[in-house]
Amino acid sequence: MIGLSSLRGRKVVPQRTAGELDAMAAAGALVAAALRAVRQAAQPGVSTLELDQIAESVIRDGRGVPSFLGYHGFPGSICSSVNDRVVHGIPSADEVLAAGDLVSIDCGAILDDWHGDSAVTFGVGPLIPADEALSEATRSAMEAGIAAMVPGNRLTDVSHAIEVGTHAAEARHDRKYGIVEGYGGHAIGRSMHMDPFLPNEGSPGRGPHLAAGSVLAIEPMLTLGTTKTIVLEDEWTVITADGTRAAHWEHTVAATDDGPRILTL
Repeated sequence: MIGLSSLRGRKVVPQRTAGELDAMAAAGALVAAALRAVRQAAQPGVSTLELDQIAESVIRDGRGVPSFLGYHGFPGSICSSVNDRVVHGIPSADEVLAAGDLVSIDCGAILDDWHGDSAVTFGVGPLIPADEALSEATRSAMEAGIAAMVPGNRLTDVSHAIEVGTHAAEARHDRKYGIVEGYGGHAIGRSMHMDPFLPNEGSPGRGPHLAAGSVLAIEPMLTLGTTKTIVLEDEWTVITADGTRAAHWEHTVAATDDGPRILTL
């Protein structure tokens, strides 16, 4: 545990009390329930708008509010990013899932003024091996970042862990992955996006300190090719610049004296 005297005068990633972490975990559980329902419903012939409606229903049935809906004008309760879409895909009745699609769903909920934020990637039915490996690599990179959420570390220790986790997956799979430039995680609490921004790569030992109760949304995004992206004319949807597929995994995580606590289980 870091003593208060050792943190005085240092920047610290915003901390939450034990009770506040429990409240955030309740919001996170709603997000997890919505993502489970969406994943179960994601079959060939189902539109991404239908998935959006399912997620919103789960969140509202749990007394929550979809945090994405209306956020800076975003029209959905989820971001549905299929195949070459990286993040921020807008759910649509015209976008119908097909067998073999690689689907990333990002979802957020507010419960009692606290936010939860999480994302998963999955296939519509079986995936080709490259896409399965991409999703596994992205999830394992997230898990490496989660493992670095301990008091005493600094912000970029988490960034560096995500990068090292990505390179470890590259070694396992004998291929390169693109770490998407310009996108990453963030602090979260009574607002969805808070400072500091969390890069998904970089040198360790920099940025604000992690202390007991510090919370970050950890969310690597990897591609089968480029690190570059393009934002479509809808001003939301982010796609890979080379048309390769992308994956996105995210959990909201607290640093505690007992180790990392995932708040979106």
